[in-house]
Amino acid sequence: MCVVALALNADQRWRIIVAANRDEFHDRPSAPLDRWADNAHLIAGRDLRSGGTWLGVSEQGRLAVITNVRGLAPDPSLESRGTLVSHVLAGAGRYANPEAGDLGRFNPFNLIVADAKGARVLTNRPSPAILPLESGIHAVSNGELDENWPRAARIKSRMADWLSSRADHPSDLFDLLADEAASHDCEVDPSPIFIRNPVYGTRCSTVITIDALGQGAITERRFAADGRVTGETRFTFGWHICF
Repeated sequence: MCVVALALNADQRWRIIVAANRDEFHDRPSAPLDRWADNAHLIAGRDLRSGGTWLGVSEQGRLAVITNVRGLAPDPSLESRGTLVSHVLAGAGRYANPEAGDLGRFNPFNLIVADAKGARVLTNRPSPAILPLESGIHAVSNGELDENWPRAARIKSRMADWLSSRADHPSDLFDLLADEAASHDCEVDPSPIFIRNPVYGTRCSTVITIDALGQGAITERRFAADGRVTGETRFTFGWHICF
């Protein structure tokens, strides 16, 4: 599970805003946000079990973030979804420019990509598709993009509130990502935006901002199994593309 809000050309100052929580088993080994030694232009955390990532940016002008799609148990014979993200970000590898026919090689997912070609979502549920993203505010958790699940609806609404009130302080988006209010009246998606659980919960929150001039920043805040903050890392970068 994960939850992501994306504001695309929704504000005069900001070209892209991303606010995302990564939810994962706390015992799954991960490296914090950093420049990758094997791809110095790539800034992302790293899954130390499969070697890929869930979210990141490239100074070559690429952004990608993935969520899984709730359904059947993952098929271990399929390729790692983190590999798909890292290939897209690196601009190299078998899935650097995935086509719809490639998407069935992975367990169910939604992948948001922004680069020189524009912004789009790649998904393999209910069927493989690559769809353009229009300007505006989008959200996805573990259903389809902009599906009206309470968790996604809450983060989308709170992103809209932030843009309308204090869009000059991106650090305030961490307050949005820390929301622990649950939807107890919903059986499909009762989870809060921030999941505090000793076994499986929110491992990190990430905020990405890219302004109209292509100046960007990515900040990751990490959490222990009891929800305590264990560290924070921030990088700045520049994009020389517009879309």
